[in-house]
Amino acid sequence: MPSPKIALITGAGTGVGKAAALALAKEGYAVVLAGRRKEPLEEVATAVQAAGAKALVVQADVGDPAQVKALFARTKETFGRLDLLFNNAGMGAPAVPMDELPFTQWKAVVDVNLTGSFLCAQEAMRMMKEQRPQGGRIINNGSISAHAPRPNSVAYTSTKHAITGLTKCIALDGRPFDIACGQIDIGNAHTPMAARMAQGVPQADGSVRPEPLMDVESVGRTIAYMATLPPDANALFVTVMATKMPFVGRG
Repeated sequence: MPSPKIALITGAGTGVGKAAALALAKEGYAVVLAGRRKEPLEEVATAVQAAGAKALVVQADVGDPAQVKALFARTKETFGRLDLLFNNAGMGAPAVPMDELPFTQWKAVVDVNLTGSFLCAQEAMRMMKEQRPQGGRIINNGSISAHAPRPNSVAYTSTKHAITGLTKCIALDGRPFDIACGQIDIGNAHTPMAARMAQGVPQADGSVRPEPLMDVESVGRTIAYMATLPPDANALFVTVMATKMPFVGRG
């Protein structure tokens, strides 16, 4: 029986990370679950194991270079290789006017969303270059905000635009080593972070209106699709969104 492929998911304890872990487990992946809080990671691990897949829980802050190195060292020690990194960990800042956003809030978002994704991609690329057979795949969690901002979202939107540049650089620099990279841009998946959309969120015209949500399992299935493409194919950019959310067109 062939060994399972190995996936590492950051921000794996809730929402999109959890959905990705369960979808990949159904595809036969062993899953490394990384995040700041151990308890929700262990709950996801139990669900992954119930699906018949292996799970490893590693508590880590992706914005800390030492913790990221330890995360990937633990992955290598346990499984010997890495086939997929899903750079999912992310956070937002309070929705305040740009000139009122404290530097500490800006830096916290940049540290997790952008620096954390870079640090994890860097360690993943090192592993994927060295392992035999060489190569692997990295999927970055962008966002609808990688295309257009919401009001008062400068930190989150700026980092998600930057993720697009990171995705392109990884795809280009990883090409000689059979490392593919793609980006999933998600709009209004029903997660704890996005649940507020149903009650009403600010719009570009100054109004506050509820927005439709989609089942987060649809995101998990999309990530599994991207992950299971053959090595000679890559979904560079994929957008999955609630069908009726006010994104396409003018509301």
